[in-house]
Parts: sequence; structure tokens; C-alpha cells
Amino acid sequence: MDSVCEQQFSDLATDSRLDLDTRQVRDKVIEQFKAGLGSKKISQALNIPRSTVQAIIQKWKEYGTTVNLPRQGRPPKLTGRTRRALIRNAAKRPMVTLDELQRSTAQVGESVHRTTISRALHKVGLYGRVARRKPLLTGNHKSRLQFSTSHVGDTANMWKKVLWSDETKMELFGQNAKRCVWWKTNTAHHSEHTVPTVKYGGSRIMLWGCFSSAGTGKLVRVDGKMDGAKYRAILEENLLESAKDLRLGRRFTFQQDNDPKHKARATMEWFKTKHIHVLEWPSQSPDLNPIENLWQDLKTAVHKRCPSNLTELELFCKEEWARISVCRCAKLVETYPKRLAAGIAAKGGSTKY
Repeated sequence: MDSVCEQQFSDLATDSRLDLDTRQVRDKVIEQFKAGLGSKKISQALNIPRSTVQAIIQKWKEYGTTVNLPRQGRPPKLTGRTRRALIRNAAKRPMVTLDELQRSTAQVGESVHRTTISRALHKVGLYGRVARRKPLLTGNHKSRLQFSTSHVGDTANMWKKVLWSDETKMELFGQNAKRCVWWKTNTAHHSEHTVPTVKYGGSRIMLWGCFSSAGTGKLVRVDGKMDGAKYRAILEENLLESAKDLRLGRRFTFQQDNDPKHKARATMEWFKTKHIHVLEWPSQSPDLNPIENLWQDLKTAVHKRCPSNLTELELFCKEEWARISVCRCAKLVETYPKRLAAGIAAKGGSTKY
């Protein structure tokens, strides 16, 4: 037996330059396998990778042949190696564009259409979406986390007594420019998938509004540039009247962000004089303010009506603000503990809200 094997190895060694893709090579592999040789010895004798030998043997065991079987449909345009490289690239650089990915495939000799690349990414759960705009969070993570942990146990009745407020800008034509990124499901709010923003950067107006669990309060247009005096005038004319209309009683809490105009000494003195308790608020935390959800509702409703000028824009804003249901407002306040829990889970970072 040993002499037979030695002769076989001698014969195979002289034929080491055989084409790996030929039927002859595959038949020789099976012939030696039937003769009792292992994949390692066959690999050495034929000078082909051991993995290739094992694949040929496995196919022969399953189908009883070494013939190339008919393939299902057209072969993929992307090789497995290039496809994996695309996936790694999009996962590592979420804001890479399809054009950039297309150029990277061309550099390795695989020129494919953008839709081919999109389909390859979709199969692994990567989809091109508009990047969410989130304030750039830095040193205030700690204060956000502290706020969430200190209030997560507050009663539902406490949140019902809060009058939430904020300013927003409404644009006459569309919204800000959008940026597409690649993300997997439930990762939209990860920092690498969001675009940092700063406050108030045209045809637009600025609005101040407020609401509570009992419904929406006043919504007013801010004429010109907002300063401390103008902000206090807005509060004087609208804050207490809104609290009265919403039946918050005398011992309610007012929420505002940390804009310098809001925290100015004269403004804080005004609150003190009016005996209004102001909720201590962490900076750069719009996701902790449920009025942001109402702003989005308002913008969606107003843009559907396609206002043609700033006068119409203001009118439509006030009409749509008044149409926001009490149920919608109550639900936002009722689920506020979940918002705080998300802030804790994010350790003070951005949340899905």
C-alpha cells in the first residue's frame, strides 16, 4: 500500500500546475480521497489549498458529482470581499455617501450602480436616512444626568402642574438642509448619526409658546430680535394668562431653557416678584422638553398648508397650535418619566426624543 501511495504522489507531483478550476483536478481529488488519502496529503500532492480539497470532497459527498452545478440566477455583481468592505465602510463612516462608496468599488475593478450598493447595505440592515439634528453635547452631560435622576421619581401630579415653554423658528419654504447617513434600526440617535446644531443660526418668523398637560397655552410671534426686555414683555402678557386658562392654579412650575435672556438677573427678579417657581434646567436639553414634539407637530401641519407669505405663516401657526388636542398634550406629560429614564440610560447623552 505504501509503495502505491508513493507512486501516486510521484505522479501527482509532476502534474502540480493543473488548473484549479478544471474537472480533471476535481476528479483527481475524489480519486485520491477514495484511495484513502486525507485532505492534507491530497493538498500537498496537487499543490492546491487544503480548503479547496475539502470543498470539492464536501460537494461530492452532497451531490455525488464533481461537475459544476447550474447556478440560481445571475451571479452577484459584487464579490463577497467587496461587499464586506462596503458594509465595513458604511458602518465605520455613517456619513459616507453612495458616490464615495461607488468610487471605492471602482478602484478595485468592480464598477457597479449606486442601487446595487444600496441593496447590499439594505440586506444587512443599513439604510440611508436623514441625520437627526441634535445639540452638540459636551460638558453638560453630568447636569443632564443629574436632572434626570433627581426628577425620575416625581409624581404624575407634579408634572401636570408644569407649564412648558420654548421658542422656535418657522420657515416659509421647507426646512433646513438635510444630510443622509447609514444607520441600523434603533441607532438613529447615536452621536455618529446626528448633525450637531447651535441655536438660531430668510423668510421665517420666531414664535414663543407654552403648554401643559391640560392643553396648549399662548403662542405669540416675536417681532425683531429677542432680548431680555422683549422676553419679559412676552412673559408679562402671556405666562400668567396661559396658566389661568389651563387652570394650573397659583402653585405651578414654569419651565424654560438656559438662554441668557431667560436667566438674566432682571428676568429672574420678575419671576420672584410674581412668585413663580422656575424649574432648574440643564443646558442644551431640548430632548428633555416635550414641547419639542409639539413644535414638530406644528411645523408638519403648517407646511402642509403651504403658506405664501409671513402673514399667512403666522396665522396658520396660531390656527394649528389651537388645534393640537388636549389628549396629545396630556400624553406627552404622562410619559415624561420615560423620557427621563432614557436620559439616565444614555448617561446624560442624547436620547431618541
